[in-house]
Amino acid sequence: MRSQEAKRLIGDLSLAELSREVEALGEPSYRARQIFKWIYQKGLDDWKEATDLPLFLRKQLGAHFDLRPFDLETCYQSRDGTQKFVFRLKDNNFIETVLIPSGERRTLCLSTQVGCKFGCLFCASGLPGFIRHLSPGEITGQILFIRHDLELSLTNFVFMGMGEPLDNFPSLAKAIEIMNSPEGLGIAARRITVSTCGVVPGIKKLKDLGLQVNLSLSLHAPNDELRRRLVPLAKKYSLEEVLSACEEYAEASGRIITLEYVLINGVNNSLKEATQLAKIAHRLRAKINLIPYSPVPGQPFQRPDRQDVEAFKKWLKDMGAKVTVRLSKGLDIQAACGQLAGRFLSTKFN
Repeated sequence: MRSQEAKRLIGDLSLAELSREVEALGEPSYRARQIFKWIYQKGLDDWKEATDLPLFLRKQLGAHFDLRPFDLETCYQSRDGTQKFVFRLKDNNFIETVLIPSGERRTLCLSTQVGCKFGCLFCASGLPGFIRHLSPGEITGQILFIRHDLELSLTNFVFMGMGEPLDNFPSLAKAIEIMNSPEGLGIAARRITVSTCGVVPGIKKLKDLGLQVNLSLSLHAPNDELRRRLVPLAKKYSLEEVLSACEEYAEASGRIITLEYVLINGVNNSLKEATQLAKIAHRLRAKINLIPYSPVPGQPFQRPDRQDVEAFKKWLKDMGAKVTVRLSKGLDIQAACGQLAGRFLSTKFN
C-alpha cells in the first residue's frame, strides 16, 4: 500500500509557481492572487476560512499543502521588552526569532538556517553545527506568526538570526521576493537588511536581484590575520575580495553598507584595529555599528567595559568615521547578537 504523499508548504511557492499549481487543478490562474492575499495579508491558518475560493479548490489545497511551517515551542520575555520565540519545525528541529522594540520601531530578527556551518568563534549559532537550510515558507512564516498570530505591527526586518543568509540564497531570494511583493507581504525593500559574514558569491547574487535591500557586513576584524582567526570563512575569501563585492553592491543598489563590528575585549579593540576599521569605512562610505560582545556559554571571550567601548568609538569618530554603538537587547534571555542557537542553548536560562 502506498504511503500518503507528504504535504508541501504553501509558503514555499512564489506567485508564479502557485499560479501553475492552481491551473494544474483546473482553476484559473487568478485564484493564485486570491490565495496569496489570504495567506500573506489575512494570515490564513485554515483552508476552510478562504470562503471566496471554490470548495473543490479548498479541498485540493488542503490535501496537498500545509499552511503552517512550525509550531511555537516557547517564548521568552526580556526585561528590556525584547521577545525571543523558539519554533519547532515539522522535522523537530528548532529555530529562534527575535522581536526587538525600540521607540516606534519593531524590528524582527529572522533566521535562515538551522545551525550554521561557518563557526564564527563568538557566535552561538554555529555551536550545534549546520543542520539544514530553511525553506522560503519557513522564513516568511516567522513574519506571519508575529503579524497575524500576535497581531503586532512590524517596521523593520533583519536577516541576522540563526545561520548565514547568503549561504541559503535560493530560499532567501524567494522569501525577499514574497516579502517585497504587493500581493505578498508588501514590505518595502529598504526596510529589509541582509547580514553576511562575507559570502562573496552571495553578495554578487544579491546585487543581481535589483532590489534596494540593505546590506550589512559582519566584519569583526579589519585585517586578514585576525579575521581568519575569528571568522573561518575568511580563509576562503580574503578581506579584499569581500570589500570589493561590497563596493559593487553599494554602487548598484545605492544603499549605504553597514559594518557590524563585535567588540571583544583584548582581541579586536585596540587603536590599531580602530585605524584599520576607519580606513575600510571610508573606502566603502559605510557606517559602523559597534556591538559589545554578548557572552556565549563555553566561549572564552570577554565583553569590554563601557569606557573601552567609548574609547574605541572616539578613535573612530576622530578619524572621521560614522559610528554608533548598538547595545544588544535581550541579553538576559540569550536573544542578543550572536546568542541564537535554537533549542541547543535554550535551557541554559530556563
